[in-house]
Amino acid sequence: MGSIRADLGSRIHPEPIDHFDRLPDSVILLIFNKIGDVKALGRCCVVSRRFHSLVTQVDNVIVRVDCVISDEDPSATSSSSAASSAASDKSRHPISSLFRILFSGLFKPLQSLSQLISPSSRRIPSLSEDFDCETEQNSVTHHSPTQVLKNFNEIKLLRIELPSGELGIDEGVLLKWKAQFGSTLDNCVILGASSVVQKMGDYDCLGTCNNSDCVNNDNNNSNNNNGVENDNGSIPESFYTNGGLKLRVVWTISSLIAASARHYLLQPIIAEHKTLENLVLTDTDGQGVLSMNKEQLEELRVKPLSPSSAAKRTLVPALNMRLWYAPHLELPNGMVLKGATLVAIKPSEQPKKDLVGSEGNWIASAFEEPFGTAARMLVKRRTYCLEMNSF
Repeated sequence: MGSIRADLGSRIHPEPIDHFDRLPDSVILLIFNKIGDVKALGRCCVVSRRFHSLVTQVDNVIVRVDCVISDEDPSATSSSSAASSAASDKSRHPISSLFRILFSGLFKPLQSLSQLISPSSRRIPSLSEDFDCETEQNSVTHHSPTQVLKNFNEIKLLRIELPSGELGIDEGVLLKWKAQFGSTLDNCVILGASSVVQKMGDYDCLGTCNNSDCVNNDNNNSNNNNGVENDNGSIPESFYTNGGLKLRVVWTISSLIAASARHYLLQPIIAEHKTLENLVLTDTDGQGVLSMNKEQLEELRVKPLSPSSAAKRTLVPALNMRLWYAPHLELPNGMVLKGATLVAIKPSEQPKKDLVGSEGNWIASAFEEPFGTAARMLVKRRTYCLEMNSF
């Protein structure tokens, strides 16, 4: 009778079933790869021993950096003070701050993420004491992406997102860059504009204008047709006298410094993860993108980068540059770029090829719309050739 009651009870109240136990490892790995985010994977890691072992096999990982800590500010004791200090430095010294910013901090707000970094209960020492900070409630530790990723064994696709761009630019100014690296710079494309205007019918909704490009060319813009001027794309004389050229040089050098600093700090990740096939380092502002494909990653492993003696960044080689400029560039969607400038950069040692034809597809594809359209329109204008020494 007792056995009958037990059997009846089991039917009424069956043992709970974990449906994940029915899924093969390959399916769970597919789910984890769709998740990607390293913090979410950290949470998954503490669910079960099975999940913990599978998370380390994920091949598509996204690391979102919450704070970047200056390596010259040991007095920073919290993520907020470090972030505000970095922000104030960036606004005061947009170029020099690039030499001081260390891509070091991945803020660890979740206790579960420590299980991903180390299954044991031992505290992992940070790369430097600057990574540690105290909060009012408890102690939290900053870990670099190198540390966070060290237990992933099969990464093929890696995307790292900085909390903001390195370049301190004025409000309303457009500045975007994309660079590809192997052991050194392969190519870089920079798109800038002194202001962005969104046309609303017969009126222009102006963004903040911080450059004389917005004023000096108004009389010349009335006869423009989609950014194609009667002067066949020639740069006006005022461009050289009102500081326009100097500003573009600052944009170019600042973007190259930012790109080379990112490349330098990726070296330990690339060296440790031999399975990497694609690496992207970007920022939430959409200001700059550094990318490396499988061949470029392998090149860096075989041929180490040449560091700059002045800062923690890769040495920028001697460069050939092509510049296109339009005082007023109207895009099909109604957006108008004033003082629009496109710069295509390649090392001098590379053979010179046609940048507008099939060999120039890397320029047009560097930016998402509508800025890809802007790049394609600018390369149809008159080309100006420049050179820059290694730095």
